Amino acid sequence: MTSLRSDITGPPAVEGRSKRIWRRDDGTCVVELIPSLRSYTFDRDELVPATARLRLDFYERAAHALHASGIRTVFKERLGETVYLADYVPAPPFEVIVKNRSVGSTLRKYPGLFPEGHVFHPPVVKFDFRIDPEDQPIGEDYLRAYGVEVEEFRRIARECNDRLREWLEPLDLWDFCVIIGSGAKGELTVNSEISPDCMRLRDRDGNSLDKDLFRQGASHEHIVSVWSGLVGRLPA
Repeated sequence: MTSLRSDITGPPAVEGRSKRIWRRDDGTCVVELIPSLRSYTFDRDELVPATARLRLDFYERAAHALHASGIRTVFKERLGETVYLADYVPAPPFEVIVKNRSVGSTLRKYPGLFPEGHVFHPPVVKFDFRIDPEDQPIGEDYLRAYGVEVEEFRRIARECNDRLREWLEPLDLWDFCVIIGSGAKGELTVNSEISPDCMRLRDRDGNSLDKDLFRQGASHEHIVSVWSGLVGRLPA
């Protein structure tokens, strides 16, 4: 691993709830994950020790799996327990969500439209405008007016979904979200972390292995135990 001290100097250029980012002159950045979990819907916002490391454990392997399938991500190299080197790709003000099953916001925002766990064939792809305190669905025509290549973003999200579902078998990926940005040469790149913090993942018995544990009020110890077991069963 690269020495950490030489890569982090001065205050971060960006500091949010879940990460700090230091930009570098070579077009890369150093990202430090913060062990925070937040749910606006369930009014819970806490620091959960060890979750930053576990998120990066998952993301490092997921990024390698996507790269092997020709899907660009910003991830380059792990630098430490909770720190990694990435290409710097500006994040747009929206995210892309892929729904393989009816869960979460689908049930809350469209009550009665689909039963919980309804399987979508093909998966539903939707866009949310990222804004506090809660992200909001945004119509695709607004995105086109903003200059977004909607169908290309949809294609990349579906490719991520196909690869992640294959990689995670026999676990069942119910949904996940990604942020896709334009790189230095205009190439579309997955800019966001991929981890249990931004997906819903179930085992064969239907048990949650993701942030739903936090949403449902699980203890810090239980969350860390389940996520540690999840990382332990991931493909190398």
